[in-house]
Formats: sequence, C-alpha cells, structure tokens
Amino acid sequence: MRKLLLATTAIAFGYSVAAPAFAEFNDRNIRVSNGINEDHPVGNGIKAMQACLDQKSGGKLKLTAFWGGALGGDLQATQALRSGVQEAVVTSSSPLVGIIPALGVFDLPFLFANAQEAYTVLDGDFGDMMNEKLEAAGLVNLAYWENGFRNLSNSVRPVTKWEDFEGMKVRVMQNNIFLDTFQNLGANATPMAFGEVFSALETKAIDAQENPYVTIDTSKFFEVQKYVTETNHAYTPFLFLFSKPIFDSYTPEEQAALRECAVVGRDEERKVIQDLNKKSLEKIKEAGLEVNTLSAEEQARIREKSMVVYEKHKAEIGAEVVDAILAKLEEIRK
Repeated sequence: MRKLLLATTAIAFGYSVAAPAFAEFNDRNIRVSNGINEDHPVGNGIKAMQACLDQKSGGKLKLTAFWGGALGGDLQATQALRSGVQEAVVTSSSPLVGIIPALGVFDLPFLFANAQEAYTVLDGDFGDMMNEKLEAAGLVNLAYWENGFRNLSNSVRPVTKWEDFEGMKVRVMQNNIFLDTFQNLGANATPMAFGEVFSALETKAIDAQENPYVTIDTSKFFEVQKYVTETNHAYTPFLFLFSKPIFDSYTPEEQAALRECAVVGRDEERKVIQDLNKKSLEKIKEAGLEVNTLSAEEQARIREKSMVVYEKHKAEIGAEVVDAILAKLEEIRK
C-alpha cells in the first residue's frame, strides 16, 4: 500500500512539475497589423514567431496577422496601440516620426554602410535607447525587423560618385530629409505618389527613383531604367510594436515569450529579405541593366558631403540621438 501511495505521489508530483510549464500563459489572440502583403518576408517572420510561441506557450499565444493595411495605415494602427485597443503592428520607422521625432535618425542619408552595421546598432545599446523612447510613448518594441536598404535606378548615366547626381530628376518620398539629401547632391528631388512612378519613368518625366531592389524588381522599374547603383543611401527598419497598456497586463512569462519569439521572427525575416534582395538584383542584371556600387572611399566621401543634412535636422531628431548613433558607428568602424 505504501509503495502504491509513493508511486501515486510520484506521478502526481510529475504532473505538478509539468503543469506549470504553461500555467502562466493565458489564451490570447494577438492582432498584428501590417501595411504590406502576406508574401512579404514579414510573413515568414510571423510564421517563425508563431512556431516559437506555440512551443513556449503550448499554443496559448496566437498571432492573427492582418495584411495590406486591413486594420488601417501604420500610423493609425500605432495610435490604436497607444490607446490600448489593438495589440501589435509591424511598421517602418518613417511614418512614426510625428509621434517619436527621434525615429527620424533612421532617415538620415548614408547612415549604415551595410546590413551588419545596422544590425549591430539596432540590436545593441542604441536600439535599447530608442526602445525607451518608444515605451515613453506607450509602445513596446519587441524587436527590429527589416525593411532594408534603398538604392538608386536611373535612365541617364552610371552613378559612381556624388557628382553623378547633378541635374538628375529623382522621385523621392514626401519626406523632408529625403528631399534635402538629394538636393544636397545636386539632384532635382521630386516628390511623387508611388503609383505614378512607373509611367513617369517611362515618359521621362523623371530620370530616376530610389527603392529597395525587391521593389525595383516587383514594380518592373528595370523595364524603363538603364542603370542601378547600390547607393545604400537609406536603411529603414521595421519595428514590431506592441501596445504598452496591453503588454503590461500580460504575465512576465507571456512578456518574455513575446520578446524572445519576436527575435526568432526577426532573424528569419532578415534572412528571407536578404535572400530576396539577392534574387531581385540578379533579375535586374538579367534584364540588361548596368549595376554599379559605391566604393568604400566614395561612401565615406558622400557621407561627409551629406553631413549638412544631419546638421539641418539634428535639433528636430534630437542632438543626443544623432550624436549617439554617429559615435556608435565610429566605434564599429575602427
């Protein structure tokens, strides 16, 4: 009888040890808003993040992604997070500058020379500092995902140095830093809705545009352009933002799982977007475009030329933010 009691107690103890593994997790449906479509690498990141959450929460934490701005634009969705009426959004930094001016630092030209520099900065102390600013605005950034580098295509000439921009009519987003960047290089910066760009390039109303390789590929800009230069003039991160009021209501175990799994999703999303960029670049080359890169010396030269743009926008971004990122980059490049 005593043996039976001991065996029963041991089994019960085994269950009691196993049970709390998911005891601190509640059934939650986490709505994630996106402005992009499901076939974007963010979709791969969401799947990887969900697989991680399934493992950690026993299937209790569920992500429900809404694609193509189904829950509103990125800014609208972000405001819903701050109000505590929606859980999460994956958004680029640019639309949020009106809420957190410091995010304008990521619009500064020729900031990062390559993706690894960006990852080192975003995933380190500087990224943590920016996350504190986001939390003060009612937003928890779980991880920095990737939108990627923007590059130049044009129909006029190869661009291998900043003087080659002279007189070139370049379509840019309606963003003051982008406008100042290209005007400073001698180009005629022309704001234009994205949907108008292809026909404007085709009719030579504009000479050039700037976007990631994937966009140049999928929008078929290579059909109406002759040259592409890997300028890497702007790197835009995606932020996986969570509503702070909602996040604060979650258990510590749920919060930890979301943070850890957002990093798993980040790594997958970055890998997929890098692979996709390589494939898009190959398609652009196969279409017959001449592809150029800026040498390391020219990158340094064009960055120096662009420092006037940094100075002009330093106050609105925050001098401490601009100085901090430049100091970090100088440390990395030593």
